[in-house]
Amino acid sequence: MKLSLLSRLAWGLALALVAASGCSRRKEAVAPAAAATPPAAEVAPATATPAEAAAQTGPPLSYELRLGRQVFQHYCLTCHGETGAGDGFNAFNVEPHPRDLGDPAFQKAKADADLKDTVRRGGVGVGLSPMMPPWGKTLTADQIDQVVGYLRTLKRTDAPPAS
Repeated sequence: MKLSLLSRLAWGLALALVAASGCSRRKEAVAPAAAATPPAAEVAPATATPAEAAAQTGPPLSYELRLGRQVFQHYCLTCHGETGAGDGFNAFNVEPHPRDLGDPAFQKAKADADLKDTVRRGGVGVGLSPMMPPWGKTLTADQIDQVVGYLRTLKRTDAPPAS
């Protein structure tokens, strides 16, 4: 009787190992196909706003602009939002609310040097809101250049009002 029980356990263990190895082969076969799909950040969601869709369907970003986007997403997105519209997760907790960086009038009025100075010195350093921290000791000069370059891609081209 003991031999029968042991042989059943051995067969059960062998069967479990075969099933497990079959599952692992299945996962390996699926992994390359999943890697071929672009990351979620690269795909425009079906419910994207016109500004988000325009930002995501434009020409591909250069290497420097992609680095700037990464810096923006890490340090700025919380307040300024995904598209720079000033609607980030933390935007409603600060007064005054963060600026809409994609506003065409703002983009036209500010030189790159002004934007770099604001990022480097923060809001207080340039006479603006004390809620924007200075990033000059956190970011390198190259990172500041890259994020300002990326800010320029956030420029919205709003449709003119219908007459």
